[in-house]
Amino acid sequence: MLKEYIENHKEEIITIPMKNITLTEKIHNHGKFTPTDKPSEDLIIAVRQIEQDKYSLVVGWAEYMEARNRAMENIKFVVTTDNRHNFVRKNLKTYHIGKILSEKLESSAQIKEFFLPRDLNHFCLGCYSCIDDEKKCPFYEEKKIIGDAMEEADVLIFTTPNYCMGPTASMKAFIDLFFQYWIIHRPRKSMFTKKAVVISTTAGVGTSRAIQTVKRALAYWGVPYIKTYGKALQASSWQEVSQKNKDKIQKDMTKLAHKIKKDKCGKPSLYIRFMFFMMARSRKQDEEMTIPSETLYWKENGWLDKQRPWKS
Repeated sequence: MLKEYIENHKEEIITIPMKNITLTEKIHNHGKFTPTDKPSEDLIIAVRQIEQDKYSLVVGWAEYMEARNRAMENIKFVVTTDNRHNFVRKNLKTYHIGKILSEKLESSAQIKEFFLPRDLNHFCLGCYSCIDDEKKCPFYEEKKIIGDAMEEADVLIFTTPNYCMGPTASMKAFIDLFFQYWIIHRPRKSMFTKKAVVISTTAGVGTSRAIQTVKRALAYWGVPYIKTYGKALQASSWQEVSQKNKDKIQKDMTKLAHKIKKDKCGKPSLYIRFMFFMMARSRKQDEEMTIPSETLYWKENGWLDKQRPWKS
């Protein structure tokens, strides 16, 4: 990512005093640094100017630490107007595909984006606090912001690259943290009338494995309409993606957006509806064997009787 940016801005490389660079503690706290034998002239970083003769490090922490370890007074750099989040985002292949699709579905003013792990940088602790009361989850406030946005949305778009034949750790952590949405716990009525898309990219193979994990979770949330899109791009960043592939992605997203707009939402699969029926029956027949707060939730929604969330 940094290497490509520098290659495209070679003519803009200049030198800056090390003392003029500041770090963002939350972002650049990488822990232990391991020195290398990289030539000093190859240590180049990207920074953003924050005031006269003051710069914030955007990317290139290892290079910066190498220069500091060698007690270098100056370091080469290129300037970007982006903060770290935006700088990284512009290079994400899977994100770009999701962005193309979302803009073909809605105007940019109606799109809400969340990034992992930035917007939910936690793993489920397995404390079961949310079983009794969701507000007891130590990460409730962050989860609520995302959850409220999902419930308001017409279409949910999940993007994850393939990491070792699966989704990213942050995506899996997200699924774990929202496990109370599953039909065996406190499913959201709104999810039973949602449309969703799961997108994944890879350099070789594995998108189907990454997609399946997210798709399965959405199905157990009750989402009845789920489309998927996997693409092998043989590229490490969006800038490296061939124009031929970019043109193909544009055409594919146009078709997919048209289909999503045209199609009816439908009902959850027969298996999910059966699971829902079994959960309702077990809660109604033996309340003592179920979690009281969850059974109360089902009762308040009328699901212990004949009401169903997929029926208007």
